[in-house]
Amino acid sequence: MAYDPGAIDATLAAAVGDEPALIAELRESFLDSVKRGVAAMKSAETPDAWATAALRLKGLSASFGAVRLMALAGEAVSGPAHDGAVLRRLQRAIDRL
Repeated sequence: MAYDPGAIDATLAAAVGDEPALIAELRESFLDSVKRGVAAMKSAETPDAWATAALRLKGLSASFGAVRLMALAGEAVSGPAHDGAVLRRLQRAIDRL
């Protein structure tokens, strides 16, 4: 799957226009939310809690055009809870944002 590092910025620019400071602030808020989503997955006590956290991350990612992150969160929803390989790939995708 291709990774487009500009997708998030393009989505934000389309929403708020040419406001670099606002785009930067929203981007930072997005990243904070993504990190909280992954933390919720890691701390999930049940498979249902894992799937719920992964679904939230998938929706958040879709809203911001983070296609790779969205796909990985989708894998997490349909895969086993606390899948270490998925968590590592999610972290790599976040590091690239």
